Amino acid sequence: MAKTVFKNILQILIILIFNNFLAQKTPEKLPKNAVNDTISKKDTIVVKKEPLNDVLRTKADDQRRDVPKKMTFLNKNAQVKYQDMQIDADYISIDDNKNLIYARGKQDSLGKIVEPVITTQAGKKYETNEFSYNTKTKQAIAFNARTEESEGVIIAQKTKKYNDSVFAMRKADYTTDDYFIKKKDTAADYFMRAYNIKLIKTKTKSQIVTGPIQMFIEQVPTPLYLPFAILPFSDKRAAGILIPSFGEREDVGFFLNGIGYYQPIGEHFDLKVLADIYTKGSWNLRPQVNYQKKYRYSGNFTADIGTMVRGIKGLDDYTKNSTYRINWTHSQDSKANPFLTFSASVDIVSTKFYNNPLNNNYIFNQNVLNTQQNSTVTLTKRFLKLPMTITGTASYSQNFATGLADLRLPQMNVAINQFYLFKSKTGIRQGLLENITVNTGFNLTNFVNTQENELFKKEMWDKMQTGLKNNIALATNTTLAKYFTFSLSANIDNALTTKTLNRYYDPVKNVTVDEINKNFTGYSTFSTSASLQTTLFGMMKFKKGSTVEAVRHMMTPSLSFTYSPDFSSPNFGYYRNYYNANGALTPYSIFEKGIIGSPSSGMQGALGFNIGNNIEMKVKSKSDSTGVKKIKIFESLNLAGSYNFAAKDHPWSVFSINGQSSFFNNKLTVNTSLALEPYKIEFLPGQDTGIRTEQFGHFSVQGFNVQLSYPLSSEIFGEKTDYAKKYSSKGEVRNENYYFDDDHYAHFDQAWTLNISANYAYSKGLSRFGNKIASLGLDGSIKLTPYWNINGSTHYDMVTKELAYTRIGFSRDQRSFTINFNWVPFGQYKVYDFFIGIKANILSDALKYKDRSFTQPNAPF
Repeated sequence: MAKTVFKNILQILIILIFNNFLAQKTPEKLPKNAVNDTISKKDTIVVKKEPLNDVLRTKADDQRRDVPKKMTFLNKNAQVKYQDMQIDADYISIDDNKNLIYARGKQDSLGKIVEPVITTQAGKKYETNEFSYNTKTKQAIAFNARTEESEGVIIAQKTKKYNDSVFAMRKADYTTDDYFIKKKDTAADYFMRAYNIKLIKTKTKSQIVTGPIQMFIEQVPTPLYLPFAILPFSDKRAAGILIPSFGEREDVGFFLNGIGYYQPIGEHFDLKVLADIYTKGSWNLRPQVNYQKKYRYSGNFTADIGTMVRGIKGLDDYTKNSTYRINWTHSQDSKANPFLTFSASVDIVSTKFYNNPLNNNYIFNQNVLNTQQNSTVTLTKRFLKLPMTITGTASYSQNFATGLADLRLPQMNVAINQFYLFKSKTGIRQGLLENITVNTGFNLTNFVNTQENELFKKEMWDKMQTGLKNNIALATNTTLAKYFTFSLSANIDNALTTKTLNRYYDPVKNVTVDEINKNFTGYSTFSTSASLQTTLFGMMKFKKGSTVEAVRHMMTPSLSFTYSPDFSSPNFGYYRNYYNANGALTPYSIFEKGIIGSPSSGMQGALGFNIGNNIEMKVKSKSDSTGVKKIKIFESLNLAGSYNFAAKDHPWSVFSINGQSSFFNNKLTVNTSLALEPYKIEFLPGQDTGIRTEQFGHFSVQGFNVQLSYPLSSEIFGEKTDYAKKYSSKGEVRNENYYFDDDHYAHFDQAWTLNISANYAYSKGLSRFGNKIASLGLDGSIKLTPYWNINGSTHYDMVTKELAYTRIGFSRDQRSFTINFNWVPFGQYKVYDFFIGIKANILSDALKYKDRSFTQPNAPF
């Protein structure tokens, strides 16, 4: 017994000594996953890493655990929550060995998925038929996944998630159809299909990058293909391809109009490059730059550069012309600098541009009818303490009919603010002296009228004219006898120029020669006028019970007297004489054809009169709360003329009558003007130009014009139908309310508009035969359904009995996109144009089916 006890004690001592020896050695470096014992820091235990980084929470109506296979099966209303992910499905299996979660949607008796798997992660919801997720690698594979991004939704046959930022999709459809997104419809009205898609997500934005992509409309494939597409899901501007319209034009063939690319440039600029391509060889390039800086300025630059080809090469009708157009507009915000403003409206085109337009927009908006184009650049300086405004202007005007161009460069105007000549003694201005106002200023102009091909060449500089003009205007007024307004005014003009005219007749060439002399000279002129005006009222009342209760007539007569001396007198030296081809001594002004104008010839001592009239009547009206309604017979009816006491012959001027009125609740507007010649016009045999005789009283019509315009609409002629009371059944079709009758026909408000305009003008002058112009214009639209709209315009020339410019168009609202069609059926340019435009902002930036620029409200500035 003692031996055994000793043996046991010895063994214990040996173990203790051995352990103490081992404890004296330096310990080896511990593995990273070693865990220190709570009793001794030197003792370590290696723990195997868990396969899950978080608790896996599950629930279902039926749960089953297969312990040997380490599998968990969830059936009916199954749910799994892991980290920021939640999976809801009809069936879920969890494989602990493979770290795999598999989910499947609810199936019907045929195995078709009728309820999807819903996966929610980081606030995003995904719908799939089947879903597999690896908890270790965090990669996932989904089948028939539905992913909503920004304004659209993506449905992919197979989706693989590599990480939280990158998704790869196979055979995916993308659409922005709001009804399909909200599951009001089982099929999208359109979608873009790509067989390979990569979805890239970051904290600030997401985007789709695809290979070849095709557009489907109502499940029907279209020929609209793109080799690739980049769809950015962001509120900021993004680059993208611009989809064109297509059609046919008789003169240049089939076309693609507006194909191009859009590129934002920094924070304040964007660039569009468009191209128009025609099958008969014509082409056009259209770069466009928009810029904007809030509270400072905004503007855009556009250009059209192309070649117009008509006919067949080698034949007589073949033509090839180069065309260009350069346009620049700039405006300054009023808050930027109230004392210095700059604006520009520059539009420079080639002479034949509007006769050879390659941009079809110029045909549809009737720019092809332009005969003149103007450009202006203006710089204005105001002062805080000085009462003046300085304006510098450069302008350029082109006349396509004559091929001439007017250039004013530079032009400067110094305007002194209006001021009173005398101070008021009492603080309230009274009398003629205290009411005298002075307006004055200077105008410096450099002007040339030249051919387009002479611009900025020696020929142009030789023709350049420089002129300086100063005007001083004094005016005053006062009240006489309470009812009369008496006015006085005086004008003084001072002018300087660098060129004068010397005219003579060359008997050898049998022509009148105008010779320009380069010398510095000028003139001064003055004129005065006085006027007296009052207002008279008259009222005619009718018997009680009459439909017309009263007629009111307001008359505003005025008399004026104007005086200016005869500046053609030899004493002034402004006029000279030359002998014409008949040997007659003929006067001419040395400032004629000059930039500063010519002084008036002949003394003016004219008494002028003007009688203004306004006639209204009151009629009974049940619709008005007062029981009466005012009807304007003539809003204005003016008669004007003058008698020149200083004239040696024809002292009476041509009499003019102008009237304006409106009828049918101010809808029909009528403007008329009439010119009457008081002297008899005689025509010599064989002559078509008459001679004005001294026989007064033979009034003849020298000119007449009448213009009518009448806007018609369904609101004016159609009674407002209360559909809710008339029809008991109500329903919704594509977010529009319809009312149905007993036969189940839908009813809605068919809005329409029709603007009618008519113009008739007759001018005769001294001609034997007058000229007539008469036209009728129609411009309107009608909604056949809430989604079909037809619009158009036409003009009928009643003199030639031919239709002038005519355009017909229709638009179709396809829920998430629109279809537009425009057609000019006849005339010089026969063209039709077809265009599809996506409504969603995300595609209007990425695929540019419609423009979005700084000028629109949702621009990111």
